[in-house]
Amino acid sequence: MAASELFTKFARVWIPDAEDVWKSAELLKDYKPGDTVLHLKFEDEQETQHNIDPQTKELPPLRNPDILVGENDLTALSYLHEPAVLHNLKVRFMDSKLIYTYCGIVLVAINPYEQLPIYGEDIINAYSGQNMGDMDPHIFAVAEEAYKQMARDERNQSIIVSGESGAGKTVSAKYAMRYFATVSGSASETNVEEKVLASNPIMESIGNAKTTRNDNSSRFGKYIEIGFDKRYRIIGANMRTYLLEKSRVVFQAEDERNYHILYQLCASKHLPEFKALRLSNAENFHYTNLGGNPMIEGIDDAKEMMNTRQACSLLGINDSYQMGVFHILAAILHLGNVTIKSNERDADNCFIPPKTEHLIIFCELLGVDYEQMSHWLCHRKIVTGSETYIKPMPKFQAINARDALAKHIYASLFNWIVLHVNQALQASVKQHSFIGVLDIYGFETFEINSFEQFCINYANEKLQQQFNMHVFKLEQEEYMKEQIPWTLIDFYDNQPCINLIEAKLGILDLLDEECKMPKGSDDTWAQKLYNTHLNKSALFYKPRLSNKAFIIQHFADKVEYQCEGFLEKNKDTVYEEQITVLKASK
Repeated sequence: MAASELFTKFARVWIPDAEDVWKSAELLKDYKPGDTVLHLKFEDEQETQHNIDPQTKELPPLRNPDILVGENDLTALSYLHEPAVLHNLKVRFMDSKLIYTYCGIVLVAINPYEQLPIYGEDIINAYSGQNMGDMDPHIFAVAEEAYKQMARDERNQSIIVSGESGAGKTVSAKYAMRYFATVSGSASETNVEEKVLASNPIMESIGNAKTTRNDNSSRFGKYIEIGFDKRYRIIGANMRTYLLEKSRVVFQAEDERNYHILYQLCASKHLPEFKALRLSNAENFHYTNLGGNPMIEGIDDAKEMMNTRQACSLLGINDSYQMGVFHILAAILHLGNVTIKSNERDADNCFIPPKTEHLIIFCELLGVDYEQMSHWLCHRKIVTGSETYIKPMPKFQAINARDALAKHIYASLFNWIVLHVNQALQASVKQHSFIGVLDIYGFETFEINSFEQFCINYANEKLQQQFNMHVFKLEQEEYMKEQIPWTLIDFYDNQPCINLIEAKLGILDLLDEECKMPKGSDDTWAQKLYNTHLNKSALFYKPRLSNKAFIIQHFADKVEYQCEGFLEKNKDTVYEEQITVLKASK
């Protein structure tokens, strides 16, 4: 049908709007090819004119007839474009409090930021055994579809949960896991499904934190494979983790928090078994007060600590192991409070005042030598050919080294806990099939974006590519194979952005190269980025007022990254001498 036949008087269209993103308007007169302007009236009766680009001659998107609005599957809409999708989701959510909508095989979920009574066992039972299209859209319907296809087709399945930061991915992943645990039951009396669910509070306490976008943001990626036997009952699980945000241990932006477990520890300082840890309020530790707001409204950290410990016990991490973990966490907090002072006579020298209380406690908790630790926090060993030098460090370098040590200890502890959780979830009988659930941090952009956001957004680009492959490319190939009449959808392919990041001479390649340069710095790396990509890649920009930042046009948004700290974070250096002191621990 020609555009002029659709754009007649009274036809309704969507017009871009600075405040509402899209605004509905009605044509006041027919559009004829060659017209440069559309005469429109908004819903509030205000009249306006919409200019048509003489080059592209692109007309605004048409609005769906009212009878289709509120459909539970977006593919049922006559017009499927951004304003149609947003309007349909808005109508379902605002008018009926419906947070789930299908888009073909994809479930779109809106975070209601409140607990809804739609996840009980009665609801699980209602979805069990049903076909995806026969019931209202729900995370349980997707989980049931994966479970059914695994059993029917004898094929392993995966559920990918993606979306921006704060969209509710972790909660969705937990509901999917709860569904499998409920419908499949365990093959033994050991309550494997309870153990699988108990891994959630443990991983959230050590890997989640409050950000400006989300009070319980996952700061690591998690892929959990739930194993089933021949009768499709849960027999165990295995978890893989990705890219823990180590920098959070030593730095948090304003109004953000460190990992939950550290606040749970401080809130439990009154417990007799924690007396030896010499804890204080979270406000009194440097590493837990950088964001300036150590509380989360409605969360009782002491109560959360009880849940974490209970979950650890259920997974066979006994009390003495738990106390070992808490000793290490408390030691990290005390390390952050160790004062390093500059030598007044020589700025390239620094020292730790004698008998520094927090360092004494750190050394006692980890069973290491005070004098050795104090020395190697301020000095480093340099080996050149046949000679070895011991070089004092300036204060800023010593503080960076102290923070690098804290990050290293936390990351090692995190990996140790994951290992123990996996041992507890290991299947005792042969696995027949599995369903994987991927819960990875969402796309994010903050006031200041650094190496962490860059890695997170890169991971999301790769995930988006998977999504495009499955939803568009493969579906369209299927139609063409079956010779079904079909107009190819022109979808956004984000391969150019992925190339910009990971190809030869891409951003990561240039970063690794700069890290090998003896005098490489964030500034020289920034210059190499501009020389290589500015005006050559359509997705790479330089901010007008900065020579130390770059902008990438991601699939979700433009993000400005500050170059400062990229090299240091990519090198991830920890001084060997400090590790040697730790290795000598009693």
